[in-house]
Amino acid sequence: MTDFAAQLTALLGPGAVIVEPADMAKYLTDWSGTHSGTALAVVRPGNTAEVSLVLKHAYGAGVPVVPQSGNTGLAGGGVPDASGRSILLSLERMNEIREISASALTMTVEAGCVLAKLHETVEAQNLFFPLNFGAKGSCMIGGNLSTNAGGSNVVRYGNTRELCLGLEVVMPDGRVINLLSGLRKNNTGYDLRDLFIGAEGTLGVITAATMKLYPLPKARATALVAVDSLADALTLLNRVQAASGGAVEAFEMMPRIFLKTAAKHKPDLMSPFRESPPYAAMIEIAATSDAEAAPDADGTLPIMRTLQVAAEHALEDGIIQDAVFAASEAQRLDIWRLREAALEVTNSVKTKIGFDISLPLDRIDKFVAETQMIVERYVTGAHLNPLGHLGDGNLHLGIWCDPEGDADAFKAHAKDMKESVLDLLARSGGSFSAEHGIGSSKLGEMSKYKDPVALAVMREIKAALDPKGIMNPGRLLPGL
Repeated sequence: MTDFAAQLTALLGPGAVIVEPADMAKYLTDWSGTHSGTALAVVRPGNTAEVSLVLKHAYGAGVPVVPQSGNTGLAGGGVPDASGRSILLSLERMNEIREISASALTMTVEAGCVLAKLHETVEAQNLFFPLNFGAKGSCMIGGNLSTNAGGSNVVRYGNTRELCLGLEVVMPDGRVINLLSGLRKNNTGYDLRDLFIGAEGTLGVITAATMKLYPLPKARATALVAVDSLADALTLLNRVQAASGGAVEAFEMMPRIFLKTAAKHKPDLMSPFRESPPYAAMIEIAATSDAEAAPDADGTLPIMRTLQVAAEHALEDGIIQDAVFAASEAQRLDIWRLREAALEVTNSVKTKIGFDISLPLDRIDKFVAETQMIVERYVTGAHLNPLGHLGDGNLHLGIWCDPEGDADAFKAHAKDMKESVLDLLARSGGSFSAEHGIGSSKLGEMSKYKDPVALAVMREIKAALDPKGIMNPGRLLPGL
């Protein structure tokens, strides 16, 4: 045990500090297995005061600190580097729900709360927390905030940032900022809350948050719709938004190549369409009023009728080609399982390039068409997989090598294809990182595509708040 780890053990107790390599291993490699490192110790504080103690001592000793919540990130932002100089600060023991207010529609929770636990807890009180991902069973709210994660319900409720009213943050030197009031209006200067959300642990450690809640929906209408293009899908989205009064919670795109690959590797998740369409759009709208949740004489929910009528009009106008509506909760969950299998289906493709990007909604269709032309210039037999949250402009775009294609040629041109797509994205006014964060994997893109003045200001903020540079070094900001 190093001297510094021994000091932390004396402060927090032996159960809070892990130094054995075998016991540390699960904290030091990310979920994807792509990013890993080493650490002096894994430190597991149990409350904010202990986090403050750890950071105070780390600051004094100049020891780097890597905060980690559920370790479900995909960009290498929550694991240390290979130097072995840092401590990994796990928030997993800080998992208390401090308060739920049904009248204020808020909850105050600690950073180590697992997202699924929050869902279950508030839904038992007829409330709804809309943040939702496939990793909800293991991701934690602290990591969601640190990366400003998105998810499937962004189209109605916004990213994690829009769901947060206040934070408790421990600064690099151990000072604690308490902004947990839950105020929806607080016009008293700089919004420090927004400064720490999305900062990926480079400015301090989020230890707790006050989050917005909503009434639990009383009914949902869900459909899988066949469309020929992303432009038609956007038209459909706007029509359903207008028809439902902005009640669209999710609008997810699944292209033909994804549907076919899912059917091959996960036969229980086959699309309900006889022939895979160019795109399948998953639409879900929700209602909280009794009127929309009370069945008509024929047993149809009014909210389902709203969705059906909008789809019928779109079919008449040639915007969609087919639609399948979930007639039960089991059918609704089957549709969701198809979309939530995205990572598993993607991982079944051995040779690929992946992007987590966003674009203005009206530029997505053109961007995808131009990307297809870029790919065809370099290789034959590659498939474009523009999967994603169309409602917020976020595409998890993949370029997949055909299983029967020339994988060696694909790999030889992978760097050129990636750079060409990112250059096109920049010209199209898009972002190279939509919801997975920068971590260590996108530092090159930050240097090349981030506005240089904005990047300089970010570095100035980092230097002011973390002058010793101990907070998650080598992450988010190139060269720091």
